[in-house]
Amino acid sequence: MKDQISRIEQEAREELARVDSAEKNELFRVAYLGKKGKLTELLKQLGALVPEEKKAVGAELNRVKQWIESSVEEFRRKSSSAGNSSEIFDETLPGIRPPRGSIHLLQQTIQEISGIFNRMGFETVEGPEIETEFHNFTALNIPLDHPSRDAFDTFYTTRGQLLRSQTSTVQIRVMKERKPPLKIIAPGRVYRPDTVDASHSFMFHQIEGLMVDDRTTFSDLKGVLHLFLRELFGSSTKIRFRPHFFPFTEPSVEIDIQWGKGWLEILGAGSVDPNVFREVGYDVTTTRGFAFGLGVERIAMLRHGITDIRHFYENDLRFLRQF
Repeated sequence: MKDQISRIEQEAREELARVDSAEKNELFRVAYLGKKGKLTELLKQLGALVPEEKKAVGAELNRVKQWIESSVEEFRRKSSSAGNSSEIFDETLPGIRPPRGSIHLLQQTIQEISGIFNRMGFETVEGPEIETEFHNFTALNIPLDHPSRDAFDTFYTTRGQLLRSQTSTVQIRVMKERKPPLKIIAPGRVYRPDTVDASHSFMFHQIEGLMVDDRTTFSDLKGVLHLFLRELFGSSTKIRFRPHFFPFTEPSVEIDIQWGKGWLEILGAGSVDPNVFREVGYDVTTTRGFAFGLGVERIAMLRHGITDIRHFYENDLRFLRQF
């Protein structure tokens, strides 16, 4: 068998001298190291040898095998570094397209919703995510004993601040800085210590809206939201208003859209409570306004048939590439 190994090695050296392309290099490798290669066939016969012969023959076979492997790899390396060989580079093959990013579905939804309100004259504003109790609760007419102020329902910091639980805080900041008339929407992240499941997350996105002047009525609120929802869900969308309670609006409503054979709550709204205007220094005898708020994830899930809110945050490209 040692004579066979010597002959195979000599043949391999002669054939290697004639290898001048990537294709020939691969054929050379397969001829000796492939499943039915010359060296592979000898390796299969090792089991029939006595232990003494097996050790000596095995070492020789392994030496030749390693030489062939290193020779094949060396040719590949040199060919790759050359880069301009017509035998290696096929200019007719399609290029490698680099991965392209896209706008996240939640940001797409925010931009679409904001665009609808922008066309109605609403300005998009932003504010801090770490807030004070005044902006998050007190100025919004939320009393001290309200459950949302409890540590079980709000993330508090060790310095007495908190992670905002609603973007209504931005409305307060804008009203503190400006005088009416105002037409603003405030998109952004909010935080609540909810248990994460298919429909809840401790972090999600909201868009709050506010319109304030000296003559705004509840009819204006209905008109704006009718136009918004029909622009978002289609001109044939059926809408209904139901009485509700929110500390910062009075009267307050929840708005439903017809979904399938039933009704689905889509956002909350109402006329701004006079106590909110007092907190920001507005004259409650001459100031009128309305506010509304909606969840971005909920809108995106409804429109795209998404059943689990966690998909938005897991950064799974198989999900994100669909949008």
